[in-house]
Amino acid sequence: MIRSKVLAGASVTAVVGVLAVMSTGDATAADPGKAPGGNFDLSVWQLQEPVGSPGSPTTIPSSRLQGANGYQDSYFYTDQRDGAMTFWAPEKGVTTPNSNYARSELREMNRSGSAADWSLAGSHKLNATLRVVSVTKNVCVGQIHLGSGGSSTKPLLELYYHSNGDIVLGTENSPSGGQTSHTVGHVSIGKTWTYTIAVSGGNTIDLTVNGSTTHYPIPSSFFSYKQYFKAGSYNQSSSDSTTNGARVAFYGLTVSHSG
Repeated sequence: MIRSKVLAGASVTAVVGVLAVMSTGDATAADPGKAPGGNFDLSVWQLQEPVGSPGSPTTIPSSRLQGANGYQDSYFYTDQRDGAMTFWAPEKGVTTPNSNYARSELREMNRSGSAADWSLAGSHKLNATLRVVSVTKNVCVGQIHLGSGGSSTKPLLELYYHSNGDIVLGTENSPSGGQTSHTVGHVSIGKTWTYTIAVSGGNTIDLTVNGSTTHYPIPSSFFSYKQYFKAGSYNQSSSDSTTNGARVAFYGLTVSHSG
């Protein structure tokens, strides 16, 4: 964890995660012999996997994810070749009640163990370095999801990677649903790329993909809601196949909040 000092007129900013050693087009994470929790600070995340009871996927708490000997399995593990924190979501798997798609995905938490639930005011950032190893159609690799403040179970936004290499941001039109798509980049399958999903000023989404930033207004209908980040492999296709799906490898993942 990196925590900045309080400066005049500024709030404390907490940055959690790990920054990998990166080079153009490739990335090398930390120790391939450690579980993801030995290379990444997972104290502010919990994991949801595509197994469990129908409508009730298995959730792994932060306490089990942390450390070099932390939790890993076939859906969430360290790649032995390059140390990447890897998420696997097959087309057939247990889903949440509000989705038809399986996921292996981290959900943001507070260090106290409670669910993260932050207001739009201030500055909030999710930074990632990743590559999509395989995908059938498309996969969501990052989200801002609605928390408390209303009855909606929708995201504020989702960032997708498509099998043709397009990177697409989906911004929700309202808490009732409907999503607008914005193509924001293109990266060949298997190549490393970066994103920053951010909120600033309480009313603007700032998205940076491979250094290029675009801005999107947040509709006022979302202002009553609090939010939280998600990251991983949220597969966007379903079938009876347990071998087709989306595998996503992360080499860096950090969250920061200020204000």
